[in-house]
Amino acid sequence: MMNRLMYLSQKNNLTRSVRRFISFTVALLTLTMASAWAANLDSAKAEGLIGEKSNGYLGLVVNNAPSDVRRLVDDVNAKRKQKYQEVANSRNIDLSKVELIAGKKAIEKTQSGHYIEVNGRWVKK
Repeated sequence: MMNRLMYLSQKNNLTRSVRRFISFTVALLTLTMASAWAANLDSAKAEGLIGEKSNGYLGLVVNNAPSDVRRLVDDVNAKRKQKYQEVANSRNIDLSKVELIAGKKAIEKTQSGHYIEVNGRWVKK
């Protein structure tokens, strides 16, 4: 009986250690990916490949943007849409209203020299 308790205790400690390690690894990867994602987003904006649209989403400024930039835009826009929908649901308003407010704020925050969409055309801010 005592051996069984010691075994279970050791197994439980090992399980906790593995869970902590996995949690730490996931957190570290998430931070690293978020940092790399932000750097790529900023780089793509600085290079004039992407810009902020009035509808709250990113857009491709150039038609021949590399595939990784296209994926980045798709990923960011999917995450934005999910967040906008959460806000719309929590405030009981239309998604389109949240998108327009977010678009206005994103354009206001856009750095000088980066692209924004104005009346369907890309212009440098």
